[in-house]
Amino acid sequence: MQAYFDNSATTKCDPQVVELMNDIYANHWGNPSAMHEKGVDAENIVRRAKEQVAKTLKCERDEIVFTSGGTESNNLAIMGAALANPRAGKHIVTSVYEHPSVSNVMGRMEELGYEVTYIPVNGFGALDMGALANAIREDTVLVSLMHVNNEIGALLDIEEAGRIVKAKNPKALFHVDAVQSYGKFEMRPKKANVDMLSASAHKFHGPKGVGFLYVRKGTKLSPIIYGGGQQDGIRSGTENVPGIAGLSLAAELIYNNLPEKVNHMYELRERFIEGLLQMEGVSVNGLVGREGAPHVVSVSVRDVKAEVLLHALEERGIYVSAGSACSTHKRAKSATLTAIGLESALLDSTVRFSFCKDTTAEEIDYALDVMREMIPMLRQFTAR
Repeated sequence: MQAYFDNSATTKCDPQVVELMNDIYANHWGNPSAMHEKGVDAENIVRRAKEQVAKTLKCERDEIVFTSGGTESNNLAIMGAALANPRAGKHIVTSVYEHPSVSNVMGRMEELGYEVTYIPVNGFGALDMGALANAIREDTVLVSLMHVNNEIGALLDIEEAGRIVKAKNPKALFHVDAVQSYGKFEMRPKKANVDMLSASAHKFHGPKGVGFLYVRKGTKLSPIIYGGGQQDGIRSGTENVPGIAGLSLAAELIYNNLPEKVNHMYELRERFIEGLLQMEGVSVNGLVGREGAPHVVSVSVRDVKAEVLLHALEERGIYVSAGSACSTHKRAKSATLTAIGLESALLDSTVRFSFCKDTTAEEIDYALDVMREMIPMLRQFTAR
């Protein structure tokens, strides 16, 4: 049996999405900027895709900018907003446990002379809202926070955060990294005072290499890619028409009966955590109820190295990750696990299981059975 539990790294592309993209590759290959029939055909595909994505956010078509994925969307939101609004100030607010596509940009912004304030989180990964309110100043140009933490599934109340940001400084822009939450939660950026929101198709059964950035109408944004001026000059480059169409179909499919899919993942998560906590020396990081995301479980196994457990599980057809997939090969200490105060002995003994709408109870039970059998043996091997 195989059990894929690395959906936070990437999901399997939906067969309907693959079929649509293949048709576009074969029959609708025009450049959307071309003025002839083939170009107009491709342009119409992009336009309809923007309309479909906008529908999921209850926003306008022109507020959607297609990108190459979550990393570019986050880079564009942070650098683009800061550089476009120099008179607003040179102060940025973020959290201590953002994804590298945000945290590494913050380091670059500091090199460019911006001051960055990092908001702490508690032992469950909840952002300190009081510290957020205190951090926002008159010269704060941008607040950038993730909706769902990619390692432990901690969930930010973006509506409360948005109220705080705009109450303290109505001119400060609020960016939400929703890469791990789009397709898991209903998104209403206008209601939450969100000015920009990032998402990536391959996190919700779409293709890799394509994402989008919601940019609220009236938000000033400088491009970080220059060229032919596509997408109103915000993001130059010939649009990835098959990928964009695949993204929009994946968005439509994932938001169809979304509450049922989310409840399914929560039930699996609760079933899995209940089994884990019965094992000696096994703990779960973050909140174990429904206060967190439905699809992420961070598991620490005392006296067993994460990479050892990962590969042992792999041999039994169970696929997990050791921390964020974006930093797996670097094996640096996890900023998230460090931020929540996880004891040092467990920092290298933590793996992430992540589910999707297609995960089954049989896969959960299989993983639990294998772990009950495997962990005592791995501990004996480590002790030697």
